[in-house]
Amino acid sequence: MSTMVVASACGNSSSSNPVSSGAPANDAKATAAASGEKVTITYGGWGLDTMTEVIKAFQASHPNIEVKAENTPYKQYFTKLETAAQGGTMPDVLWMNGPNFIKYAENKMLLDLSENIKKDQLDLKNYPTSLVSLYSLGGKNYGIPKDYDTIGLWYNKKLFDEKGVAYPDATWDWNKLTEAAKKLTDPGKGIYGFAAPMMNQEDYYNTILQAGGTIISDDHKKSGYDQPEAIEGLKFLTDLIQVHKVSPTLAQMTETAPSDLFTSGKLAMYFDGSWAAFTINQNADMKNNADVAPLPKGKKQGVVIHGLGHVISANSKHPKEAWEFVKFLGSKEAAEVAAKQGGAIPAFKGSETAWLAAFPQYHAKAFIDMTEYASPYPVSKNTSVWTTYETEILKNAWTGDKPVADAAKELGAKMNQALAAEK
Repeated sequence: MSTMVVASACGNSSSSNPVSSGAPANDAKATAAASGEKVTITYGGWGLDTMTEVIKAFQASHPNIEVKAENTPYKQYFTKLETAAQGGTMPDVLWMNGPNFIKYAENKMLLDLSENIKKDQLDLKNYPTSLVSLYSLGGKNYGIPKDYDTIGLWYNKKLFDEKGVAYPDATWDWNKLTEAAKKLTDPGKGIYGFAAPMMNQEDYYNTILQAGGTIISDDHKKSGYDQPEAIEGLKFLTDLIQVHKVSPTLAQMTETAPSDLFTSGKLAMYFDGSWAAFTINQNADMKNNADVAPLPKGKKQGVVIHGLGHVISANSKHPKEAWEFVKFLGSKEAAEVAAKQGGAIPAFKGSETAWLAAFPQYHAKAFIDMTEYASPYPVSKNTSVWTTYETEILKNAWTGDKPVADAAKELGAKMNQALAAEK
């Protein structure tokens, strides 16, 4: 998972055990807005420096509500959050990601926002449908989308020009990518045409979707890894290493990440998220030599979308004020202010202009256009259990020690066991 200022793309789930369930402890008596008393609510996240202006704007229009930001590094965030959940001390309003959402919602640690959404007529059509569904469970809405990321095909224009290869565009499919990668690979210069790392969100989740497969069923009960389409999606990537020889090996990419190979001029193409625009734009050598295109098609177009949601603790003593803040955070005004501070793509439709303006030299609109056919990041109650199996088992396919089909079927069986244990 690449790192950026906001790290909204952090799809990797917490490795800790599920939070303990606890009954909501909303204290209506603690709501003080009616009496004019000033109420302080806490706001938890791991990149809140990009939300300072949003907080100021909210407090200016809500003088009775003070927002206290509690910023925690991403690597410690969900461990700290679980401890807080068990002790009933979660922040009033907090950032939530897809892999951790279900276990907090099922364990009744999050406030059901459905009635508030209905009462205040908050239009959920303002956000990508896949993000709304990511933070919904059992017909109830628990989160308001904050921002999102999709994955694109980043490429080095200079290397393309040197080899006389046409730049990628929306018409590309797997065959065009493979043929271009062959032309761009230059062993004598240590340059590879493409990188096919064993990364889920950035790589094989997308190729599985493009092959017409799934990672997990819509009801979160069955793995899709043992199906022919998933095997095809995985094999497309491993063949680029083992058959076509246009990608570095798994060992090479473990030593030097594809993103680093790309910014050092040793890689012509790779899949990476919208968050990479910030990092690439900061690289003096690559800033104006890079660009991005939609992911190539397999049997169909496919891309994973992930994004953060704003949720409210079920134990909040100030649920009314917390909702006022979340409602503001979900507004177009807040989205545009956050985008100008250098965050991720805002989830509110039509407010992406400020984000795009930060990278005028890239065709970054590709990330937004792909939301039309994007699929939600695959999750279950205990996502971290089977994503650990992904890493352990698929490694053998990436190194060539085991046929892709065998590894995929083994992963499917282990994942189904893990999903069955979630009941």
